Amino acid sequence: MVYNFKVYKKCSPNGKITLYMPKRDFVDHISYVEPIDGIVVVDEEYVRGRKVFAQVVCTFRYGREEDEVMGVNFYKELYLASEQIYPAPEKRAYDLTRTQERLLKKLGQFALPFRLSVPAGSPGSVTLQPGLEDEGEPCGVHYYMKLFVGDTEIDRSHRRSTVALGIRKVQFAPNKPGPQPCTLVRKDFVLSPGQLELELTLDKQLYIHGETIAINISVRNHSNKVVKKIKACILQSVDVVLFQNGQYRNVVCSIETQDGCPLQPGASMQKVVQLRPELTPLRDRRGLALDAQLKRHDSALASTTLLLEPEQRDAFGIIVSYSAKVKLYLGALNGELSAELPFILMHPKEGRAKLVQADSQADVEMFRQDTVIHQESIDVY
Repeated sequence: MVYNFKVYKKCSPNGKITLYMPKRDFVDHISYVEPIDGIVVVDEEYVRGRKVFAQVVCTFRYGREEDEVMGVNFYKELYLASEQIYPAPEKRAYDLTRTQERLLKKLGQFALPFRLSVPAGSPGSVTLQPGLEDEGEPCGVHYYMKLFVGDTEIDRSHRRSTVALGIRKVQFAPNKPGPQPCTLVRKDFVLSPGQLELELTLDKQLYIHGETIAINISVRNHSNKVVKKIKACILQSVDVVLFQNGQYRNVVCSIETQDGCPLQPGASMQKVVQLRPELTPLRDRRGLALDAQLKRHDSALASTTLLLEPEQRDAFGIIVSYSAKVKLYLGALNGELSAELPFILMHPKEGRAKLVQADSQADVEMFRQDTVIHQESIDVY
C-alpha cells in the first residue's frame, strides 16, 4: 500500500544546504510550545571544517519600512532558540519523530535531524494591516527558521549559504470554554428619579472565525428619559506591548437601529442583534490586527491572544482581544449608556490543515512509502 505525506523543502542559493520541515505552524499550548523539528541535508565537501547552525528567529517590525532613514530602523530580531546541526552531537538528547526517521532513510547519510524549543510566553504571529498606499514589509511579529554556515552561532551569515523559511506560532480554541458572558449596567440621572438598566448576554464565550455573534439586549427603562436608538458593535483591542501608549481599538463590524425605539419611560425591550466579524469589508483599514500570513495565503482577523498569566507579556508581542459593545442613545442632553462584554474569537484545532499553505519560494515534496504507516504519522500538514 502507498502512503503520501508532505514536507516543506527549501535550499540555500548555492544549493549546499537543504531544509526539510513537516509543518510550518507550531501550536502554542500556553504552558508550552510545540517543538520545531526537521531535517537538514548538507554537502559534506562544502561544510567540512565548518559548522552549521539552526535558529528560530522572531522578528518584530514596529514602524514602516519606508520611514527608515539615516540608519534609524524600526525592526528588532530575537533569537529564541539555536542548535548546532553539523558536526552532529555525539549523543542526541531527544527521540526522533516518525517523520524524521522516514526522511533520514530517504535522504541518506548526510541528512541530520534537529529539534528546537521555543520558550512559553513568546509572542504570537500577528500582522498589523498596512494602508493601501503603504509599501514594504507590514508591521507585526513574524517567525522564520534559519540555517547558516559559520564558526559560531553569532557569526554573520552569508546569503549564499543561508536558508530562511517562514513559520508561524499559533494558538487554537481551547477545548473547554469559560462561562457564558453576561453583564448589567445602570444609569442614574441627577435631576430625575429612576434608573435605566441595560443587560447584555452572549450565547457563549468562545466563537470560531466566521461565526455569527448573537448579542442579547435587555433594556428596562425605570426613568423618565427616552431611549432614541441603539448601536451595537464588535471591537478588536490591540495592545502593542513595546509602547506605553500602544493600545487602540478597531470597530470590526457594527449596526445601528431604531427598532423598538423610542423606548418610553416605564417600558422594557428584549432584542437580539447579530454581528459577524469578517476581514473582507475591512481590507483598507490600517492597523487592523491579522493572523501573520505565509506567502500565497489569505489572512484572517487575528485570533484572541491567550496568556498563562496576564502580567507576563513579552515586550515585543502584540496582544489581541475582542468584545461586544452596545450603546443606548438618550439624546444630546441626557447622554448615553453603554455596556461591554469580552469574548474569545479563534480558529478550531480541526481547522489547522486549512490554515497552512506553502511559501512561494519553498517547494512541497511528496515522499512515497511502501509500508503501512499509521494514519496519525501521515497527517502532516
